[in-house]
Amino acid sequence: MHVLSAILIAAASLAAQQPNSPQTFRYTILANGEKAGLEVDAFSADGRVDTTYEFNDRGRGPKTETHWLLDPHSLPLRVDCTGNDYLKAPVDEHFAVDHGQAEWKSTSEHGHAVAGGFYSGINTPTVEAALLVQALTHAGGAASIALYPGGTAHLDKLADTTVQANGQSMHVTEYAITGLAFSPVTIWLDDRLNFFAQPGTWFAELREGWESTNDALYKLQTRAETTRLERIAQELTRHPQHPVAIEHVRLFDSVHATMLADQTVVVSGDRIASVGPASSAQTPADAERIDGRGKTLLPGLFDMHVHLSPLDGILDIASGITSVRDMGNNIADLAELDQQWQSGTTIGPRVSKAGLIDGPGPYQAPTGIFAATQQEANAAVNRYADLGYVQTKIYSSFNPALLPETIYLSHSRGMRVSGHIPNGMTAAQFVQAGADEIQHINFIMLNFFSEKVKDTRTPERFTAVGEYAAGLDLDSKPVNDFIALLQLHHTTIDPTLNAFEPMFIARPGQVDPSMKPILDRLPAQLQRNAYTGGLPVTAANDQTYRDSWATMMKMTKRLYDAGVPILAGTDNLAGVMLHHELELEVQAGIPPLKALQNATMLAATVLRKQQELGSVEAGKAADLVLVDGNPGDDISNIRRCRTVFKNGAVYDSDKLYAAVAILPAK
Repeated sequence: MHVLSAILIAAASLAAQQPNSPQTFRYTILANGEKAGLEVDAFSADGRVDTTYEFNDRGRGPKTETHWLLDPHSLPLRVDCTGNDYLKAPVDEHFAVDHGQAEWKSTSEHGHAVAGGFYSGINTPTVEAALLVQALTHAGGAASIALYPGGTAHLDKLADTTVQANGQSMHVTEYAITGLAFSPVTIWLDDRLNFFAQPGTWFAELREGWESTNDALYKLQTRAETTRLERIAQELTRHPQHPVAIEHVRLFDSVHATMLADQTVVVSGDRIASVGPASSAQTPADAERIDGRGKTLLPGLFDMHVHLSPLDGILDIASGITSVRDMGNNIADLAELDQQWQSGTTIGPRVSKAGLIDGPGPYQAPTGIFAATQQEANAAVNRYADLGYVQTKIYSSFNPALLPETIYLSHSRGMRVSGHIPNGMTAAQFVQAGADEIQHINFIMLNFFSEKVKDTRTPERFTAVGEYAAGLDLDSKPVNDFIALLQLHHTTIDPTLNAFEPMFIARPGQVDPSMKPILDRLPAQLQRNAYTGGLPVTAANDQTYRDSWATMMKMTKRLYDAGVPILAGTDNLAGVMLHHELELEVQAGIPPLKALQNATMLAATVLRKQQELGSVEAGKAADLVLVDGNPGDDISNIRRCRTVFKNGAVYDSDKLYAAVAILPAK
């Protein structure tokens, strides 16, 4: 990444000469290459910008109108954003400068400060990033500016290119803004610093008429991001030249779900060389010694429900997660990411892959392969199997009539089958058809409301649970019969509790309970998201949603008590949210040592990697995490990662967190 060059300053000068010429830009929002929405930005000569923004993601998605008034330096004097957010909750966000004072107010925050910075909205559309770039260029050579309600934005120029479409060509440049997120926010602008594109595979947004440039821009953007991550890997990956001995450490025995006191573990290269009581340990004379007193050594953790992106690798390793299961992704992107992580070019965990298959239509998944016929479904299964995928994941729009043969073929190719429950089926029918696993606790609950729920492809799969789960009798015959069915079929459950807690009990203006444990470790701009709330609720159903969440937690405990395997997966922010998933398992009533076993030995066994991973035993791969304190007594100690081993490479967790703007756990 390079500091702003003379080219950038020249572009700023050009933009300053005619900052807000009257003009309108239209942008197409793409999901997996298909049109999913539209942004329209109308610029007026007096500094006004009027924007409409909307996209549809399986029935979810925002719809907002935003109006800016900018000063000559592109700093907002007024911002008004109204509509609904991604989960359809109301958006009512405002900012204004008056007599040298700035004030902002929304459904989740209210603050004021001396004027002179840039207000970055919570629900404002993509063009805001372009406006921030314009403001940063006006800031001059320092290329930094204060943000409301806190933090500082910095600007860098990454790459430039000339793209062509429909017989036209345009020169565009990629800019990176730091200070808004865990990694730089990148955006492509034309030579007048107007928004041009944010390319991608899952989601992308490009100027109308230039959608065909997405792949070329995404390739350049990915190359720049990879270069940055390669530099971090070179700086923060350590390969010891001698054995490493973790001495006098408390050891989590994941096979028996117990803690062993005063152990010494020796790592040599990429293998665990020896494990045993410190009193009888034979530590090599040239070993690097780590004092393990007061600490706990665990096998590297597994996150069994992820959708990977490049930054996730650092977040995972920093958090002690050395193995993940990707539950649906772009095939080419995931293959490249996996290759980088396993080669050590960039930092990331081991990856097991599940191939997502959905039916085409208005609620289709934003990634994966789409099958409308049995032939297409079989071709998808075979393609994933040929690529070494371990699992087939069925999605909500998949035609239930295609399921039996799809499951049979998946099993014959050595792959497990899991998924959302296809619309029109119940969870019980999914299990009876041969599925090995169910994703998400809401689909467990929906099994009992099939007569009340019209379409589980839509957000009704969340709101119906909120309305009805509170009234479910967990000791009733239907519940007992369903659990007996899971026992009979040895079905595994991937509940992703942490993904649902904020939906059901987070409220605007109050700290999201899932974010509360890490809130003070996050950058100021990211802390704001913890106050935005979840699903839209009213005074009439607020308590019902809370009670429904409590029932979901009790159902998790019922499943555990019945011996149904519970996997630890997030489907949420990488790394730190696996810690919260374990906390939620414990809150539900699962003993801490069993929750730790779920995230280690059980996960390795489900992935058929128990001979190599999942426990701290001599001869196994050196995937380990050293934490302060005892997570067997207090599961939240799992957050206090200090040293992580992945395949013999050693990482300082605090330094990895710092690389993504997160403070270490105390």
